[in-house]
Amino acid sequence: MKPQPLHQEPPPPPPPHVAIIMDGNGRWARARNLPRTAGHKRGAESVRTAVESAVQLGVRYLTLFGFSSENWKRPSSEIADLMGLLRYYLKTEIDYLHRHGVRLRVIGEISRLDPDIVSLIRVAEDQTQANKRLTLTIALSYGGRAEIVETARRLATDAAAGRIDPASIDEAMFSDSLYTARIPDPDMLIRTSGEMRISNFLLWQLAYAELVFIDVLWPDFAHEDFANALTEFHGRERRYGTTGA
Repeated sequence: MKPQPLHQEPPPPPPPHVAIIMDGNGRWARARNLPRTAGHKRGAESVRTAVESAVQLGVRYLTLFGFSSENWKRPSSEIADLMGLLRYYLKTEIDYLHRHGVRLRVIGEISRLDPDIVSLIRVAEDQTQANKRLTLTIALSYGGRAEIVETARRLATDAAAGRIDPASIDEAMFSDSLYTARIPDPDMLIRTSGEMRISNFLLWQLAYAELVFIDVLWPDFAHEDFANALTEFHGRERRYGTTGA
């Protein structure tokens, strides 16, 4: 029997903040000759898998790209199905999140959603706001460029009204004015389905994130995929532009 080392190195700490672009629902359904709604429904189930994995792996912040501002261009029937799934998730999963110490936050142009969905979001956020095990942020009706433009417009308005000095606007103030204020920037972005782009997601916040692209379609996303992505993250050297290759 091979002797075990007396002192084993502890595993590296997980990245505090992981963001995920959940891609591949439609292709998953098409490969099985199912309607797109079946892919979206199965994809919603994978959200719980991602949340459970984040908790088990020690991730403190998990941000999911749920519905982009560009998704409003999809057929109205598909949008209606997606909104129905969102309603179902907000009604059925919040107690589960609350019991497991997960705080829910929703970012994006929430006003574009139906009033009953907005109400469900506010109730869920209020119910879970004191939870500290994991902060789950879901981006809905979200676009990175729109977020930056809205933030710049708001700061410009405050400066014109004399509430802030334009010379005081710096990166820290800008970050504190984004939807993700008081949340650390993502350390890693995972995108499923093999696509290799960030699709207008967290453009400011992903400046120094490690990008991990995996071929797994989102409905098939498993704990092992999350763990493998973290292993790849730990194999990289994060330089933040301070040193050369």
